[in-house]
Amino acid sequence: MQARILVVDDELSMREFLAILLDGEGFLVDQAESAEDALSFMARQHYDLVLSDVSMPGLGGLELLSRIKTGSPDTAVLMITAFTTAEQAVEAMKLGAYDYIGKPFKVEEVKVLVRKALEKRSLVQENKRLKAEVQERFGFSGLVGKSKQMREVYDLIGKVADSMANVLISGESGTGKELAAKAIHYNSPRKNAPFIAVNCGAIPETLIESELFGHTKGSFTGAIADRPGLFEQAEGGTLFLDEIGELPLLLQAKLLRVLQEREFRRVGGGVSLKADVRIVAASNRNLEEQVRGGGFREDLFYRLNVVQLRMPSLSERTEDIPVLVEHFYKKYSLWTGSGEIITPDALRALFNYPFPGNVRELENLVERCVVLGSRVIALECLPAAVREQRAAPACSGELEIPEEGMDLQAYLDCLEQKLLVQALEKCGGVKKHAAALLGMTFRSFRYRLAKFGMDEE
Repeated sequence: MQARILVVDDELSMREFLAILLDGEGFLVDQAESAEDALSFMARQHYDLVLSDVSMPGLGGLELLSRIKTGSPDTAVLMITAFTTAEQAVEAMKLGAYDYIGKPFKVEEVKVLVRKALEKRSLVQENKRLKAEVQERFGFSGLVGKSKQMREVYDLIGKVADSMANVLISGESGTGKELAAKAIHYNSPRKNAPFIAVNCGAIPETLIESELFGHTKGSFTGAIADRPGLFEQAEGGTLFLDEIGELPLLLQAKLLRVLQEREFRRVGGGVSLKADVRIVAASNRNLEEQVRGGGFREDLFYRLNVVQLRMPSLSERTEDIPVLVEHFYKKYSLWTGSGEIITPDALRALFNYPFPGNVRELENLVERCVVLGSRVIALECLPAAVREQRAAPACSGELEIPEEGMDLQAYLDCLEQKLLVQALEKCGGVKKHAAALLGMTFRSFRYRLAKFGMDEE
């Protein structure tokens, strides 16, 4: 897009000269004859750059600069004047001007400074966008779900993020343990420092010490140069140790020393290095059982387990399935329209499926449907294992009719009402999803709600 520039000068000849110059460079240019006029322009239109004289009748250029930076801090400002003094230059820079040009100036000087000011503004905007994207991706919105279990996760993350406390995240594979670790990091004061993740079970035992702590040249065969480890790379930030239960006992002892002393040595090195790193660990194993069996150090377990965060399985929060489907659909699909993205039959099949792979399996399933070209996720695009799953009715023993008899209709109405309430609770109050869960049309579901006076809009 063409950059839009506002030229502010009380001299008509100077305004027109700069406007012609900048228009020739391909910019969209407006002219203002005073600071007051400039503020009126800026109330109606956003400008990427303002080129302003310092000395003008009425409101001065420096006051205009101050107001611009208050109301539109992203707008770049270049100041021009015939009376260049060091004091004015310093004051302009303090107020946020990109640079200061003294009259008479060279045409090429103006062109270069305008380009540089716009380039810097573009870089600042891109940096803000990337930071916002990181925050969006790895803030709480990176963890999708509105269920009670997920609200508890968000609450705990919010409480521990600002501290230095080590956090141990437990949960089955595919529940989002690394996303939770990133949410902790990106909501903490360390968010601008590195987040480094390592899977302790994916690195050979002979290499993991070097991977964590680094090594010096010649410390072992193949060590042809000094190499920093993950602790050094994560300096000031967070080190996420995934599958911590896979760490060998010897390395557990060395990790414990780092947590206690806040320092470490590279393999083959004789110098202790400081470790300003927050540790977040995760495991899909029961570490307490490993401690009892001698496979995990008890003292390390208590060091890591200052705060424990448990990620619920998808089967524990089935009410989040619709919102997760929508989230993953938008992630993988280029379609930006509105309307139905999953049929009731397909949604009911997802509700009935146990999802042993948890959220990761659901994500892969939605991606599969999108790759196969489905605009709407229908039953046919789901894998056979999901399509053929049937929900088992919750029955415990036979129902007996009391000796004195019973009102069958009243009993059935009570049972029906309870199931309607449960369906709504499971689906977060979304009636269309609750109808699919009970295998009925939305219209039929609304009718049954109305029958019991529950269909309130």
